[in-house]
Amino acid sequence: MKKTSVIALLWLVLVFVAPMSIQAAGSSWAVIDAETGRLLKGENEHDPLPIASLTKMWTAYTFLEAEPKGQRTIISTEAASAEGSSIYLQPGQTMQTEDLLYGLMLRSGNDAAQALAEHAGGSMEGFVYLMNEKAESHRLKQTYFTNPSGLHHERHLSSAYDTARMLYYAMKNPEFRKIASTKNYPFETEQGKNSWQNKHRLLLSEPTAIAGKTGFTKAAGRTLATYFEKDGKAVIVVTLNNGDDWNVHKHLSQQVFAEYRHHTVAKKGQYQIFPHMRARLEEPIKVLVNKAEKNALSSILQIPQIDQQQRKGYWSIYLNTEPIKTVAVEIDTKK
Repeated sequence: MKKTSVIALLWLVLVFVAPMSIQAAGSSWAVIDAETGRLLKGENEHDPLPIASLTKMWTAYTFLEAEPKGQRTIISTEAASAEGSSIYLQPGQTMQTEDLLYGLMLRSGNDAAQALAEHAGGSMEGFVYLMNEKAESHRLKQTYFTNPSGLHHERHLSSAYDTARMLYYAMKNPEFRKIASTKNYPFETEQGKNSWQNKHRLLLSEPTAIAGKTGFTKAAGRTLATYFEKDGKAVIVVTLNNGDDWNVHKHLSQQVFAEYRHHTVAKKGQYQIFPHMRARLEEPIKVLVNKAEKNALSSILQIPQIDQQQRKGYWSIYLNTEPIKTVAVEIDTKK
């Protein structure tokens, strides 16, 4: 009897400390300001969860930051036989890396992910190291990659907030922005002409949806990232393990666009700081805030201690105690 109790106790301990199982453990969502990366709304937004093929946003970004354009690569047997979604690459086939990036983002090809990883990293493991190194440098604290495609692994996790910030950083790369916002991509290979249509349904049906990525595995459920723009405002929405993601993304983006406005903190022009010192703003400073946040804004101007006729300072905008935007300003001094 005592031995049975010990075995049962050990089984319970294993249940509670075992890594995340193949079943999706939860759901989460996040909406961030696409200009500053600031979290606007969310639920369980910092919980590490499987993100499936949203991984490929970081794969594309890592590749584009590491490799020049216009390269060709030969598809390996390992890449051509990659598990999961495919753009049907053949071993020995020669492909433009640009075409592979479109196949990666528009059609979610796991074979394209493997081929790009081998090309840029020397091996899949080498490229995954680069992905994690870049994630760490961008302070994606809930993120860890084990592969470039998003296939399930108990350690391959991110959060809705981190995933939204992946798209935030990636959209600053002009080539990534072009690829992620493409609805249909025509191309030509040795086998002839072809074209790919973007799997992201909202890009084809919702005028405010500009770019994004879809994802699905049994472990992750449906995952979706969307970059929206309306009336000069831009937000990024990410949902993890949400079966109604198309409608949820439309609803959340419309809600944020209705609730948040651009507030001008400082107008373009010159500002007298001291009798001998002026700050010059080339553009007005605007931040995206809701009605309640507007009254919690404050500014700090940082002036470097350098004896020069002209130098740069930094104008930081705070929401309560959190810095949400910093811009460089020209400092003019006259003795």
